[in-house]
Amino acid sequence: MKIAISAESTIDLPKELLDKYSINTVPFTILLGDKIGLDGVITPDEIFDYVSKKKVLPKTSAVNQYQYEEHFSKLLENHDAIIHFSLSCEMSCAYANAVKASKAFKNVYIIDSRSLSTGIALLAIKASKMANNGDSVERIIEQMKEDTGKVQAGFVLNKLDYLKKGGRCSGLVCFGANLLHIRPQILVKNGKMAPYKKYRGNYDYCVGQYCKDTLAEFSNNDKSVAFVTYTTASDEAVECAYNYLKNAGFKEIYKTNAGATISSHCGPNTLGILFMTK
Repeated sequence: MKIAISAESTIDLPKELLDKYSINTVPFTILLGDKIGLDGVITPDEIFDYVSKKKVLPKTSAVNQYQYEEHFSKLLENHDAIIHFSLSCEMSCAYANAVKASKAFKNVYIIDSRSLSTGIALLAIKASKMANNGDSVERIIEQMKEDTGKVQAGFVLNKLDYLKKGGRCSGLVCFGANLLHIRPQILVKNGKMAPYKKYRGNYDYCVGQYCKDTLAEFSNNDKSVAFVTYTTASDEAVECAYNYLKNAGFKEIYKTNAGATISSHCGPNTLGILFMTK
């Protein structure tokens, strides 16, 4: 059986990795005022420039039912079944829309990743490897439902400005954090983004402390694949995170940029390390 692995553009993988693991994507839509474009066409730099000039966040629109139906129909021209990974249902209606669309087909299966960005990619890559090894759809789905609780996804933010604009923190909290150079960690837990630890000082230094703490706390890890994913970051911060993962024994470590959808909610200078626990 030929199985297609699918996800939304919020998987945040570059084309070379999508091709390497045969992952097919369908894009979210970005609205920059009167300009409408697709995630992957509109870039994070355009997002940041828009926010800098307009002082408001762009709007993001999840894939709708019709777009999913078109996407699934096209994939089924060359595949016998589809396993699709959606952005956490706690963050978007994408999962619900995908489930509705799947009902028009007999062999399309939707997985709620309970994660975002390359947290989704960790699941999709593993599913792709299992499909290539000849595992059945049922076996892959069973494994994926177990693995959604094993994805460790978190980020450290330079500033809270974008969270403030998105209504996720108060102006007073944002002002105080920026004044005191507090760099908050956001952790994805139970499918939701929630504040976790706070770091203080130079951002690059805080990235190192965040990586050290995260790997110490989540130490029983699947060392096969890990990601350093960021909206923007200095070369030093990216290399610092990469080296922490390398020294922890991860075999494949990918450095990836977050796409427009994720960047529009996190803002510039946001970096995370993402991996799976055992």
